[in-house]
Amino acid sequence: MTILIDQPAFGIDGDGEKKYSNNENEGNLSLEGGFVVPDANAFGHTFRDYNAESERQKGVENFYRSNHIHQTVDFVIKMREEYGKLDKVEMGIWECCELLNEVIDESDPDLDEPQIEHLLQTAEAIRKDYPNQDWLHLTALIHDLGKVINLPIFGSLPQWAVVGDTFPVGCAFDESIVHHKYFTKNPDSQNPAYNTKHGIYKEACGLDKVLMSWGHDDYMYMVAKGNKTTLPSAGLFTIRYHSFYAMHKSGAYQHLMNEEDIDNLKWLQIFK
Repeated sequence: MTILIDQPAFGIDGDGEKKYSNNENEGNLSLEGGFVVPDANAFGHTFRDYNAESERQKGVENFYRSNHIHQTVDFVIKMREEYGKLDKVEMGIWECCELLNEVIDESDPDLDEPQIEHLLQTAEAIRKDYPNQDWLHLTALIHDLGKVINLPIFGSLPQWAVVGDTFPVGCAFDESIVHHKYFTKNPDSQNPAYNTKHGIYKEACGLDKVLMSWGHDDYMYMVAKGNKTTLPSAGLFTIRYHSFYAMHKSGAYQHLMNEEDIDNLKWLQIFK
């Protein structure tokens, strides 16, 4: 996908130069006072309870069964090669936002509001709490746009290849990953090269060197990079890893992170 922007975007001035703020302190990637992790999201809802009884639980579990069986190293490489061409559609951000209302996230046990409403509420909540970080407002608005790869004009990928929690492939699947039991049927779990703690990676190699399960996160990250975004490293990190709950919620895979990942993680915590 190629993004068309008719007006200067957040974080870019009219000449295409980076411009996060006129205030010398507003553009710095710093957080004062640390984070307080809430028990509910910014809208007062509890979230990510995969054990609570609901009409959606069975469907969610079936989703993760397919996801965990089919997300392999070979599949991820194939998807990154195909979608990395960015040759599916050319459209503006708002047009893409509107398309999201045609996508229903089968992996989410909680979210029942329209996708575009979710994007706008997330961006507004972030703007309210961090008014001087305009790049973060934009990150919040676009972080889920990659879900459009579920639609026919983007290839009609199945839900298990679009949404849901993400995780590294090419190394052992951590037990903190939701519905971990279904990984026993994933071909990679039987491959000695892939089923150790480090697998094909090295200690502290950096998450940018790690293949993540394919989905909307990685696609939108590739779209942003391919369109030469001026978002800072923390913005790209948030887009790519906001569904990587095993890492930012359970603390798994820290042995693969480098110093930049650890620093960027502070910003990703906002989206938990």
